[in-house]
Amino acid sequence: MFDDLYNADILGLSATLKNAALDAPDGTARKVSKLCGSWLEIDLKIDDGVVTDCAMRVQACALGQASAAILKASIIGANLEELVVARDGLRAMLRDGGDPPAGRFARLSLLAGVAAYLARHTSTLLAFEAAVLAFEAEGQK
Repeated sequence: MFDDLYNADILGLSATLKNAALDAPDGTARKVSKLCGSWLEIDLKIDDGVVTDCAMRVQACALGQASAAILKASIIGANLEELVVARDGLRAMLRDGGDPPAGRFARLSLLAGVAAYLARHTSTLLAFEAAVLAFEAEGQK
């Protein structure tokens, strides 16, 4: 059952993450899954309404790490609207059987199998929820 969920693509993505921080980020956010204890912190540099740099610290299961790796690989150049659409699309895919997000974050389709495992939804959403919060925090400065 879990063998299909934790496939080579998911495990490969999760292995690509390196914990790092940015000096003087424009936005920072932390999200925690109370259910499993997974957490993610993200720093963003934002210029002219788009992400120009990103660093994360992640302690999560392979699914949370894979989601974070997909975000990290495609976030440069993204604006707040794209991040919100991706976050909401991922949430709908997991909770409501919606289609996977399209566009720059289309690789989230690799996580479609997580929908069957309610206990893994929060960890899988951490990176995108934190990215939106960090971007919104930039506007608070």
